[in-house]
Amino acid sequence: TCRPYLTHAIEECIKTAQRGGCGIVIYYRKEGRSLGEVTKYLVYNTRKRQEGGDSAERYFNCTEQVAGVQDTRFQALMPDPLHFLGVTKIHNFISMSDMKYNAIVSTGIKIVNRVEIPPELVPLDAQVEITAKVFHGYNAGDAYKGIDAEKLKQTKGRDYDYDGKEGAAAN
Repeated sequence: TCRPYLTHAIEECIKTAQRGGCGIVIYYRKEGRSLGEVTKYLVYNTRKRQEGGDSAERYFNCTEQVAGVQDTRFQALMPDPLHFLGVTKIHNFISMSDMKYNAIVSTGIKIVNRVEIPPELVPLDAQVEITAKVFHGYNAGDAYKGIDAEKLKQTKGRDYDYDGKEGAAAN
């Protein structure tokens, strides 16, 4: 979900600038929850090839199985560039991460509006990820409210046959 959110944020910054405002995108390159590119792809492989295929219910377990931890990002430092730039208020915050949100507001920066990502920007392959994240506390907005344990259990990714052929999304 990083790519669609980043793209959406850039588009919103451009729209804000066109209205005479100021848009800022701060991107930390923390691939795969800051575990690195190789680990990220090992996790993707584990998710796709596990018994029963990719599922929202086991999304975070795969990272822990491969890396030993779910996440190594240290969000407490995330607001530093905002403070460096003199930001005291964010009118439109475009991120579903409660960890980022909490890190920012705990340093005194006010967030007025959390902008949700339009569902049509989230690829079908990302439904497993976004469902798991929302269930575990991330904020993706009204379009993703009401994700419960049953929805978590039902959300599946594409099937992969053991002969290497890709199937259709099982969602």
